[in-house]
Amino acid sequence: MESVLPENFYELAAPASLTTPRLARQFVSGTLEATGHSALIDDACVCVSDAVTNVVQHARVPTVAVEVTVHGRDRATIAVRDGDPVRRPYRRGPARPDDERGRGLALVRDLSHASGVSLIWDGLDVVGKRVWFELRAP
Repeated sequence: MESVLPENFYELAAPASLTTPRLARQFVSGTLEATGHSALIDDACVCVSDAVTNVVQHARVPTVAVEVTVHGRDRATIAVRDGDPVRRPYRRGPARPDDERGRGLALVRDLSHASGVSLIWDGLDVVGKRVWFELRAP
């Protein structure tokens, strides 16, 4: 009989600064390595870096949180959470070859099994958002 591993949740809270994308990559790669999900590290680092960079550049918040939930042996959900209820990610048109920006969320969609944006509520008020993506081992 195959044993089922429980879900495990890990979280990093950090200042929303220019060095935070690197810190987020280190946190995610360390967490995935420690939990036996090393096959997901490369894609996870690209995706979390883009999502955290978006928060740092656009959300105008003092902090950002990175959440990692590992599921079983072959799957993880990673989310980047911020407290800006107003500025939300949106789908842009295709980036031109000379564009230096605008590919992040499209890249997250391409690399992940599933992805999305969830609003964070406090009663009837939106108080933030969570950009999440799920990765699965090949």
